[in-house]
Amino acid sequence: MSINAESAMADALQGSSLIQIGLPISLFIIMIGVGLALRPRDFHNVVYYPRALIFGTIAQIVLLPALGFLLAYVLQLPPAVAVGLVIIAACPGGTTSNVFAYLAKGNLALSILMTATASLITVLTLPLFANLAIDLFKDQVTNQLQSQPLQLPVSQTIIMLLALVFVPVMLGMGLRAWRAQLAGKLEGVVGAFGMFVLFALVVLIVVQTRDHLGLLLVQAGPSVIALNLLGIAIGFAVAKLARADFIDGLTLALEMGIKNSTIGLTIALTLLGSADIAMPAALYGLLMFVSAGALVVLGRRHAKVAPC
Repeated sequence: MSINAESAMADALQGSSLIQIGLPISLFIIMIGVGLALRPRDFHNVVYYPRALIFGTIAQIVLLPALGFLLAYVLQLPPAVAVGLVIIAACPGGTTSNVFAYLAKGNLALSILMTATASLITVLTLPLFANLAIDLFKDQVTNQLQSQPLQLPVSQTIIMLLALVFVPVMLGMGLRAWRAQLAGKLEGVVGAFGMFVLFALVVLIVVQTRDHLGLLLVQAGPSVIALNLLGIAIGFAVAKLARADFIDGLTLALEMGIKNSTIGLTIALTLLGSADIAMPAALYGLLMFVSAGALVVLGRRHAKVAPC
């Protein structure tokens, strides 16, 4: 893929007003819906039975970046793709994982707490893993990349978590406590809205990257798909290790399988100035919706057959 083509692909993803403005607003509304279905006692259960949260966070912070390094080595990836894969592997789950946990009828409290915990910890760990990846491939990565320091935008991450997770969830929980009957009616409407927004986002990304999607799939596709599927498998395995139930296992699988690709794109495009390194994050941000959608179907089927 040429530099101009890569830049066009990156600009398409980063420059869309619908993605940059419309999606955060939509996620804010969706997260209110998450709060509508969430009660304080749900957090009580996670805090007093924290095994799934602890094991899941460790897997998110340590195992997935290690998996990124392993895949880069085994698949003999091009240097820039290898660095990009490690960066996306080290990214936290993000608000999208909370939305999918809500749609899949997973453990919302566990999902939100894992997102918050992992996001705060990766403020420190993500730059370390990214720098380690750049150092391992320094003989092949351009001198320009070596000379630029890598730093995660801490304030942006904190503001994003506050604005798109905690504030709307608290609003939803407050509405549920105040008007439980109204909250019950709105919950289904917001859930349907969430499915529509996420489907529209996938279509938008496909349309905007259609000229470069083929090359993107060839160069980074296999490693990105492997990272996604193995991450989901790790989520279920960690749940078994933590002696958690199916709902917690589904939630951990979503947390491991869904990444905050916006952070990965920000690091690659803004801090490193490389569309090459941005490729895995961009592709992951597209393909993760497919596996997440499958988990939503699995979770909803389980909810129908599970005893009340």
